[in-house]
Amino acid sequence: MSQISIIEKPSLESSEVEIKKAISKNRSFILIGHCWVEYKGRARSILEPGERVMLVKGDGSVLIHRPTGYKPVNWQPPECYFRTNLADGDLVVEAIRPKAQESLKVFFDQVYVLTVMKLVDEGEFYLHVSEKEIREAILKKPRLVEKGFKPVSYEKKVEPGFIDVYGLDGEGKLVVLEIKRGRAGKDAVIQLSKYVESVKSTAGREVRGVLAAPQITKGVRKMLTTLELEYKRIDLKKCAQVVTFTREKKIHDFFHREP
Repeated sequence: MSQISIIEKPSLESSEVEIKKAISKNRSFILIGHCWVEYKGRARSILEPGERVMLVKGDGSVLIHRPTGYKPVNWQPPECYFRTNLADGDLVVEAIRPKAQESLKVFFDQVYVLTVMKLVDEGEFYLHVSEKEIREAILKKPRLVEKGFKPVSYEKKVEPGFIDVYGLDGEGKLVVLEIKRGRAGKDAVIQLSKYVESVKSTAGREVRGVLAAPQITKGVRKMLTTLELEYKRIDLKKCAQVVTFTREKKIHDFFHREP
């Protein structure tokens, strides 16, 4: 069960003690108060005093938020280490990235709320993108599959069924693309193999069979190797972004003449 401690209007001295405890136990904590920020690293910046939210996660990442907007005004990625102390009457929390030689130093002269949390989150994230939308994204941005890929057609009819996307790679080889929106299994490999064999029977050039999916099940990679097929991981988030921002274009604008 999650453990959450909320302290309203703590003193700077007690805030220092609680923050050090939280950091030593890899807890997440939120500081809400009046602060200013100094950053040194790839550049240098100063954020003047104001009321803000500082979020430190158990993985060592840091976010500083203003009262409005969703983007942090300052931040540090995971695996920072911290120094916390009282200096000249202020509470100082410093997040340091040794390898990058970056330092984010936050000075609080007032803390309104301190929340310390041990949160548990084992849920997986699933982005709801249909196979049709993945196909649409690939047609609009073929490098989602690989650099140099050029779609020729989609839902191409062959003897065993319909090929999701049919095209050419950067070397002029035919590519038969089978798309799956979830974890692709052995059935998808068998289906792809049938399509490839059908195309090979009439094609006058080399044919590649590519399974495009976010993930594959256990044993599928070995099966693909045995059948001389390939796997390309598809990023569903990128597909969703492509479809969202390019809806105004017509799908046939992305086709090339079929060989």
